[in-house]
Amino acid sequence: MARFVKTPEEIALLREGGRRLAGILQRVAGAVAPGVRTRELDALAEQLIRKAGGKPSFKGYKGRGKIPYPAALCTSVNDALVHGIPTDYVLKDGDIIGLDIGMVWKGLYTDTAVTVPAGNIEKRTRELLWATRESLDAGIARVREGAALGDIGHAIQQYLEKHGFGVIRELVGHGVGYAVHEEPEIPNWGTIGTGMRLKEGMIIALEPMASIGSPDIALDADGWTWKTKNGQNTAHFEHTLAVLKDGAEILTFV
Repeated sequence: MARFVKTPEEIALLREGGRRLAGILQRVAGAVAPGVRTRELDALAEQLIRKAGGKPSFKGYKGRGKIPYPAALCTSVNDALVHGIPTDYVLKDGDIIGLDIGMVWKGLYTDTAVTVPAGNIEKRTRELLWATRESLDAGIARVREGAALGDIGHAIQQYLEKHGFGVIRELVGHGVGYAVHEEPEIPNWGTIGTGMRLKEGMIIALEPMASIGSPDIALDADGWTWKTKNGQNTAHFEHTLAVLKDGAEILTFV
């Protein structure tokens, strides 16, 4: 585990990189509107990352034996949960879109995501976005040195299920810093007191993922996009955090 604990100097770089990435995501999210193509959002994201002195960490990423991811930004629309590939799809009024973005800045990686509406969305979809965002805060509130991964997952799961949403189990949060994904894996469900204990100086990405109705998902034919089997909407929010002795510092924050 020791190599996943970052030095104060590394955390300072991650803090600055995360702040820059958060600002980029904020601008990309602000560009979401009916009539915008998801490919245009990706182009904006890459332009802003490179202008900030960074490099898109997702572009060319191979994952576990997959074809390299072709874009700087993941654009996941409606029933697409994560890893949606930008295309010429034109956003419509009532769509929602998950925007997941990662950047390498001065050799270190940060990762963040939001799900936002394009125009007016249905009441239950608004509740989904709200609850998933709030569940991220519930998970962050459990992060501190000595906390078990099960403490974090339990907080996220309880919040989402209290509001009647499905908790995705095939995909998880993760360590980050030296690479796009590091250990440990951080499920969005769990039992209090179980799992690895966090150490001060670890860098982790919490990313609750939730659905309306059944949480069952399947991989799309493109080899990247995960979608709900029932065709219902999904939401995904993410922050990169530094583990502190008495809490957490959100690094992907403007």
